[in-house]
Amino acid sequence: MKEKKYLTLYRTLKEKILSGQYENKLPSKRILADRTGYSVITVEKACQMLTDEGYLIPKERSGYFIAKPDVFQTPRETKAISIPLLPEPSAATVPEFEYSLWFKTVRKVISERREQLFIKSPNKGCAVLRNAISSYLLRYRGMVANPQQIIIGSGSEQLYETVVKILGKDKIFGIEDPSYRQIEAVYSAEGVTVKKLPMAEDGILSDALYQSDFQVLHVTPFRSYPSGVTASAAKRYQYINWAKDSNYIVEDDFNSEFFLPGNPMESLYSLCRNERVIYMNTFSKSLSASMRMGYLILPEHLLSRYEAVLGNFSCTVPVLDQYILAEFIDSGNFERHLNRMRRKLKSTEQ
Repeated sequence: MKEKKYLTLYRTLKEKILSGQYENKLPSKRILADRTGYSVITVEKACQMLTDEGYLIPKERSGYFIAKPDVFQTPRETKAISIPLLPEPSAATVPEFEYSLWFKTVRKVISERREQLFIKSPNKGCAVLRNAISSYLLRYRGMVANPQQIIIGSGSEQLYETVVKILGKDKIFGIEDPSYRQIEAVYSAEGVTVKKLPMAEDGILSDALYQSDFQVLHVTPFRSYPSGVTASAAKRYQYINWAKDSNYIVEDDFNSEFFLPGNPMESLYSLCRNERVIYMNTFSKSLSASMRMGYLILPEHLLSRYEAVLGNFSCTVPVLDQYILAEFIDSGNFERHLNRMRRKLKSTEQ
């Protein structure tokens, strides 16, 4: 496709300005039109573009002047530039996933939702996804979570940051030792004090739990990484007893969908009756690490705190992604996917 005349003239004039061929002022529009063979209108369009970009300063009845000509009169490097490109992942490095089913869901959402995909997401996330997660948790996990309590975020690290902003930087956070390195990294970057609590075979050592001075306990009850420790039933109730009426537990339920003996273990969120547990999970393990989506379930009494601190911030997950995931969950494809993955894991461990 042939370039428009005013764009060609714009580039020509710009090159002459940068090379210093015009010292202070352009020739008049009529003179430029005569010299270049273009119409006066074409010259005006090209000069307007140069004005918009700050190369020219128009003065009424005087013409176009060069903006700070001494800045532009610098020889330009004409040598071809070669930029090294980043390598893309090969098919062998991409995790196993049911692409056709996911892309079928993408096409369905785009076809049916259309205008809804261009409406800005509420700061907590789109209702369609929060409703889908609420229904899934009740159906698959036996967890009762009102959609109003669910906050959508872009992965675990952002959710950790959200927890700090809600509970406050003055709190001391206790974490498992060892634990996923990003937990300590994010909390420390947010300015909170972190205490490491040594692990036993069934969870955090009881002495460390009760003798340390901290107000927020971050735990991964199922297969804590990298220790692989799963908290026993007794230890889970010990965590809940520790929280009581003033402390909080952040339950990082990563990977819990793949509990092999049967249905996923009962969450601390479900066991706790006095709303001291903030539940979080992501879809990084259950679907793909490339899907930067996760969610928090806040106790109802923290919702007003969330609104006060974060109510004016935008949701970080694109609307299209939220609708696709909601459809994937509501259609039953997510649970069928989990069941297939669990059967595969079980067969490999036998």
